[in-house]
Amino acid sequence: MQTITTPSILNPPPAMTPARKAALIAGLAYIATFVFSIPVKFGLWKDAIDKPDFILGAGDDGGIRLGAIFEVLTGLGGVVSAVALYAVARRYSIRSAIGFITTRVMESVIIFVGVLAMLTMYTLRNAPVGGDDAMSTMGRALLAIHDWTFLLGPGVMPALNALCIGTIMYRSGLLPRWIPTLGLVGAPMLILSSTAALYGAWDQVSAPSAVLTLPIAVWEFAFGVYMTVKGFRPVPEDVEPAFGSNVDAPLALAA
Repeated sequence: MQTITTPSILNPPPAMTPARKAALIAGLAYIATFVFSIPVKFGLWKDAIDKPDFILGAGDDGGIRLGAIFEVLTGLGGVVSAVALYAVARRYSIRSAIGFITTRVMESVIIFVGVLAMLTMYTLRNAPVGGDDAMSTMGRALLAIHDWTFLLGPGVMPALNALCIGTIMYRSGLLPRWIPTLGLVGAPMLILSSTAALYGAWDQVSAPSAVLTLPIAVWEFAFGVYMTVKGFRPVPEDVEPAFGSNVDAPLALAA
């Protein structure tokens, strides 16, 4: 008679490897940045961004505080993903690993500045200071700060992130090569789009910008989903750590 065994205290399931844990945490963090960032600009903060007299009472301010929470979670998701991947990335290039953490933290800081601008606008809307002209001027100034953080944060930093971690993932073979290739191709396209928006060629939220931003968006989403579902692939035998890497990093890289 065949005996069916089930996991128990005496026969526990295999533990996750450090690399699988890192991939799972980083993947969920990447997905979280999508989940929390998209509703903010196109829903929760839409009136604050689109209505010039928002600070004077125009539109609805019900989504400002929830949008601020979502944006903070977006920024923290970026930091969590970088910290989770550092132990893996440093195995191949310490410079790129540090660069990835630095750009992710910078992106989060820029996002937080935008959050502070929107929360300040919300405060002044509900507790006015001075006349309508002064309030309108302050509202335009705070919105300008938010707009610039939107350009420099999500508009530039993801390209630098992709160049750092995408290079590692492409060379190491930890992911299918088409995924980091999207990031490496999309990075200069995103920088081009942001530069064009900086000089007024088109708006940051526009059809040309959407086309040029699409590859980097697909890269980040595919990166997060693959790490969450699959983890890292076994490292090919012919892949050697790059110059400047931490060859003694104690990390099992088998998924």
